[in-house]
Amino acid sequence: MLRLTDFIIDCPDTMKLAAFYSGVMGLPVKEGSNENWAGIQFGEIELAFIQVEDYRAPQWPDSEHPKQFHLDFEVDDIEAEQRRVLALGATLQRDCIGPDGYGFRVYADPIGHPFCLCRNKGVIWTDQGLIWPKRD
Repeated sequence: MLRLTDFIIDCPDTMKLAAFYSGVMGLPVKEGSNENWAGIQFGEIELAFIQVEDYRAPQWPDSEHPKQFHLDFEVDDIEAEQRRVLALGATLQRDCIGPDGYGFRVYADPIGHPFCLCRNKGVIWTDQGLIWPKRD
């Protein structure tokens, strides 16, 4: 049996980055988090942050220090969510929203990890979660 339990992000300041993603996701930083390891419980998976010495941010899309992961967040109102993540400390890197209002925007978190706010055509928001369109 195999079960994914954690997605761990290297960073220079665990509590600062955990606070940023706590604000983005609207979930609390886990009790007991500290300067070495901080986490946010997201369903069965913990989004965790581990302190590393000599942290070097990825330089997306440059390949000298390439990104090794990124997070995508599906949103129902990209303009409102952009205002919110920018106020939390994100910076806009690239806008790939089409004239129909669908697509994605790439941001960097406060220490340079890229993440995206996405608005996919056909996604339906319900109280039970997202319903994704069928792919052919």
